Amino acid sequence: MNAYTKLLDRLSAGEKILIDGATGTEVKRRGVPAVEHAWNAGGAKTHPEIMRQIHTDYIKLGAEIIISNTFATGRAILEDAVWEAEFDLLNRRGVELAVEAREALSADDVVVAAGISHWYWKSEPSLDVLRTNTRDQAIIMHEAGAELIMLEMMSDIEKMKIQIEESQRTGLPVWVGFSCDLDDDGVPQLLYGGSLEEGIKALDGYDIPLISIMHTKTPQIDACLDVMQKQWNGLIGVYAHSGEYVDGQAWIYDGIIHPEDYADAAERWLGRGVNLIGTCCGLGVEHIEVLQKRLFS
Repeated sequence: MNAYTKLLDRLSAGEKILIDGATGTEVKRRGVPAVEHAWNAGGAKTHPEIMRQIHTDYIKLGAEIIISNTFATGRAILEDAVWEAEFDLLNRRGVELAVEAREALSADDVVVAAGISHWYWKSEPSLDVLRTNTRDQAIIMHEAGAELIMLEMMSDIEKMKIQIEESQRTGLPVWVGFSCDLDDDGVPQLLYGGSLEEGIKALDGYDIPLISIMHTKTPQIDACLDVMQKQWNGLIGVYAHSGEYVDGQAWIYDGIIHPEDYADAAERWLGRGVNLIGTCCGLGVEHIEVLQKRLFS
């Protein structure tokens, strides 16, 4: 039985699982320069030792899923950044560094997940191009040792469906992470259009064991869970963010939620039946450490 199957069995039996925290945020905090128009995509090439250490730190804190730092390594993003030539390297090494961290610690039951998004900077690819790009990315990640594909910041329903289909072609399991904001009536909406309810309904017919609310403001999670728990019978995860994206260019980490306050919220979410907890942008090692001590020890 492989690590993913064992972890899924535990989740299905009612166990709660801690995953890792933000990787891009930790890359920034540890001095790795950002790639213009591609967030912190370049770390696997320019500072692999830092990337590996971030994964190592999360594993030592008890994270049982480690997500590769590949949120911003889609081909369309790298084209805008003039890093397209590094598409294979960044996606391959992004996964391999997580695998290496796990192997160095003999943490055989930790699952390495490959993060894929349809976020773009300026040049939005056509749906056909997105399909090809996702297929190529998922194949590279599978070959590099990923055991799970985490579709992150799913905010456009048609793009999500394409990325599910192409990711599943690898034979790897696929989980979906929705990113939301609340409209004026307090109803969760996907960031690029459509409601969270519509996004969940679009998963009908796909084999998706778990969906998460991720890269969503911490105070908005409960409203999202209200919708999810009415529409979804499968497993649920949460990894929220804290901070603001300013002028479409950079995350500003002023006013980050205190680790103890985030743990308070996470305890409430677990009490509501959430199966998996981690953190996203702005929330790093210190938040995962508190979560582990308070809720998973």
